[in-house]
Amino acid sequence: MSTTELMSGWKHHIEHSSGPIYLSLIDALSDAIRKGDLQEGDRLPPQRQLAVALGTDLTTITRAFTEARRRGLIEATVGRGTFVKVGATETRWRNTGRAIVDLTMNLPPIPEEPALGQLIQSDMAYLIRKQKLNALLSYRVTGGSAEERQLAVRWMEPLIGSRNEDEVLIVPGAQAAIAAVVSTLTTPGDTIITDRFTYPGIRSAAAQFHLMLKGVDSDVEGMLPEQLDQACRRYRPQLIYCMPTIQNPSTATMSLKRREEILAIARFHQIPILEDDPYGLLLQKALPAMARLDPARVFYVSTLAKVLSPGLRQAFLVAPGVDMARRMSSATRALSLTNSGLMTSLVARWIQNGSAATILGAIQTELRARQKIALDILGDGHCMHPDGLHVWLRLPDWWGSVDFVSYARRHGLALVPSNVFTVEGEPPQRARIALGSATNRESLAGSLQGVADLLRHKRSPGFDDIV
Repeated sequence: MSTTELMSGWKHHIEHSSGPIYLSLIDALSDAIRKGDLQEGDRLPPQRQLAVALGTDLTTITRAFTEARRRGLIEATVGRGTFVKVGATETRWRNTGRAIVDLTMNLPPIPEEPALGQLIQSDMAYLIRKQKLNALLSYRVTGGSAEERQLAVRWMEPLIGSRNEDEVLIVPGAQAAIAAVVSTLTTPGDTIITDRFTYPGIRSAAAQFHLMLKGVDSDVEGMLPEQLDQACRRYRPQLIYCMPTIQNPSTATMSLKRREEILAIARFHQIPILEDDPYGLLLQKALPAMARLDPARVFYVSTLAKVLSPGLRQAFLVAPGVDMARRMSSATRALSLTNSGLMTSLVARWIQNGSAATILGAIQTELRARQKIALDILGDGHCMHPDGLHVWLRLPDWWGSVDFVSYARRHGLALVPSNVFTVEGEPPQRARIALGSATNRESLAGSLQGVADLLRHKRSPGFDDIV
């Protein structure tokens, strides 16, 4: 990308951002690095040239550069200029040393009972006996067969109620469903409203389709209605993206009243909602999905990755109406063609014979035990949900998120820093811990005790390596 194009994009970002200009510039710089528009080692334009191109003053640019250096995005050399720092990408936190225990991925724990390995072997053998191998390994109709979609409706019924199977698509993962909705409902330059700290998948989709994300603040029940209303009036978005149950990363869960308030605002402004619900089935007592409360407005995504296994590569997309489902089917076909016949047949059998419900119950039990371990070791000063997969860790005043994650990795623990989830503004002093990826409770307890010990360590001014 040329310097002129880069500056034009930054100016557009700043003009459509709220808050201080220097923070908007840092956000634009970070996005350019993340998307690959700027590579590590690239030289940035001089500060005076930037000030003229962006229509601001030199003091603002200097302040932005100072903060960007503090965050590890850039480095300056007297007489040579300012460059994108080596290791400035968001994957930097994954590559700062050896990690023994990976607590970064939100995976459901593998239960001891039922034994998944034996279950997969026996059911795969059954499918090969009962169905032609060519059919299992061939291309499938996009969105799944009528019978498979009926089983999907049965699986989601505790959350969305009764739905016409013609409104449902089987897709190869939640990200494919999100991309189908976003690409169908928006055009480049449009705005999507989401939480200020949100699932990285929607950030990736927005970047891919050249969309603007605007974040609103949340409380323990999720997105604040007043801020959402203000954002809708100001930015006129084409879509609202939210995760009402055990939000990633904050763990906030909307009450029924909050869900109705958010829906009322969306109806008033005539904006569709993309409801991402990977964790809804983990709750001891299911809450009605927004798609159940307003099936004519909400696009609903439910994945098996967080409640059974990501290896199944299967999610369900529920559209508001049959006509819209056809549009989603066309988008899915363009983006990912179809789902795996072998995995879809396995999932259908598990839903049909009750194995899926049994596995889900075992995972729910294991997660509650792991959340109890986290609460006992880390204390209640963090954002947790007793049925959730992760903890939104609050850091002491002396730790920045990326620095703490880097320090933890040096001590064998891989966590996720808050900048990965931040749509705009300053990343909070937080880190996310995934509880499902540890092989057993004993391993998890040891890892969490290590995190607790690191939290008590007060960072010294000389933390950075000196060479």
